[in-house]
Formats: sequence, C-alpha cells, structure tokens
Amino acid sequence: MRGLALPRSPKVILGLGILGFFIVMTVIGPWLAPYDPSSTAFPALLTPSSHHLLGTTSLGQDIFSQLLVGARATMVVALVAGLVATVLSMVVGVTAGYLGGVSDDGLTLLSNVFLAIPGVPLLIVIDSYLPVNSRSNEFVIGLIISLTGWAWGARVLRAQTLSLRNRDFVEAARIIGESRRRIMFSEIAPNLLPVLASSLLFTVLYSIGAYVTLAYIGLTSTATWNWGTMLYWAQANNAPLSNEWYWFIPPGICIALVGTGLALVNFGIDEFINPRLRAAGLTARQRRQLHLPRRARLGLTPVVSLAPAPNRRSTHAVVK
Repeated sequence: MRGLALPRSPKVILGLGILGFFIVMTVIGPWLAPYDPSSTAFPALLTPSSHHLLGTTSLGQDIFSQLLVGARATMVVALVAGLVATVLSMVVGVTAGYLGGVSDDGLTLLSNVFLAIPGVPLLIVIDSYLPVNSRSNEFVIGLIISLTGWAWGARVLRAQTLSLRNRDFVEAARIIGESRRRIMFSEIAPNLLPVLASSLLFTVLYSIGAYVTLAYIGLTSTATWNWGTMLYWAQANNAPLSNEWYWFIPPGICIALVGTGLALVNFGIDEFINPRLRAAGLTARQRRQLHLPRRARLGLTPVVSLAPAPNRRSTHAVVK
C-alpha cells in the first residue's frame, strides 16, 4: 500500500483540501443554506451584511443560499459525467488497443469523429431535443455531457494499451487460456489506473465547464440552482455593469477553485506515473536535507527514493 500513496507534496495536499471542502459543501450545502434560494421575501440588491453574507439579487433572493444550494447540482453533474466518460474511454481505448485490426480502426475512427466535433455546439444540439423536465435532471445532463468528453481519454488509453499488450504478464495470461475480456479488464486495466485517474480529473473539470456554459446561456432549467444559473441571472440583470460584484464573483471563484484543486491533485498523479517528477514535489527544506540542487542541471534527472529503514534516505541522479 505504500507504493499507492500519492507523493507528499504541498500542492497535492492543498488540492485534496480544496476538493474535500467542495465535496462537503455538495453534501451538506443545501442544509446549511440560511434561506430558500428562490424566496423573494427580502429587499432587492442588498449589499453583503451579517444577515445576507453575499447580499441579495434584484428579486430579493439570498445569494449565499443560492451558492450553497447550487454546489450540489454543479458537482453532481460533474461527477456523473466524469465517471461515465471515464468508463466509456476505458472500454473503447483498452478494447481498441488490445484487439487491433478492424476493431481498432473502427473504434479509433469513432474517437476521432467525437474529437473533431466541437463539444459545446454538440451539447447545445443534443440538449435542444431533451424534454423540458429532463433539463432539470442532473443525471440526464451528466450523461449528455459524458457523450462529448470521453474521446480524448480513449485515445490516451489506447496508446497505453498498445505498449502493454505484448508484455510478459499479458502473454502469460493468454497462454493459460484466459479470455480476451479478462485480459483487458483484469490484467491490462489495473496497470492503467494512474492514467484513468488523471483522465477522470480532467473529464470532471471539462464537465463543470460544459454544465456552467449550458446554464449560463440559458439552455438548462433556470429553476434548478447551480453556479451557471447564478451567472445567467447576474448577466441578465446587468450585474457586471451595475458593479454588483457580490452577485457574479462568488460562483466564478468557486468554479476556479474546483479547477485549481483538480489540477493540483493531477500534479501528484503525474509524479506517481513518472518517477522523474517525484523530486519536483519536494520542498526547499527537503531538497537541502537530501543534498539536491535547487534546479537540476540540463541533462541530469534527479530521482529520489526513500530507503525502507527509518531515518535513512538516499538519492540517485540518473543521466538520460
């Protein structure tokens, strides 16, 4: 289990902390909301105060309550779309890379078609054919977004599978008579977990951007509160021109923080995949203790490995 741990980098810890905060907000945010986000019982355009932490909208709705309630819909759509798209990319990528031949050509062509079609216009077309009730369903919207976000991950997984399908452990499984399905998803797929995790993070980030875009241009149900809907109503009421910053900046900051957290965690996954990057996660103090230079010389790749015995550390510099 020691080898499965992410590098102890401040960036990774910060990223996990940010994501943990928003996951907690997703779970308990609607319960913490002080008011009904759709209630218009308050004066319009109040500035932030102790009673309304982020002020009120032009209709007298509490913005802080909208922010807390909107976190759930935004994160649920992103997680559903990310998980479904990752599963699709794994099935298509691993199958194409392992089987080869006509199957590889057909699945690769399918991936290239989805990569060539612009994602947001395709989402707009698909969303326009949805029933009105489905536009407020987070799971339906997540499934629609996943259809446009799986192709890039499939290409990456196909390339990784091509490098693994002729390895000794795959040949051994083939010789003893294991089925193709078992070889692909029990032998090859576990060796792609770091790549799958990285693909999941970027797909979740893409899904947040796609969902916020759809909500911002008014294609989703405006009765369902999410961060994109908040930006839609702020723009519709000219909040940026009226200097009502407390209406549109908080959801924008939340979207940026979630993206930052996903990117920081992905740095740790990159270090896990590539040992050459593990020294990049060390602090300045750790570099001094390990007698590493602050900046590696050109052509010299420092790789840090910790000895199993306590209080013993060794460094290796491998020239590539």
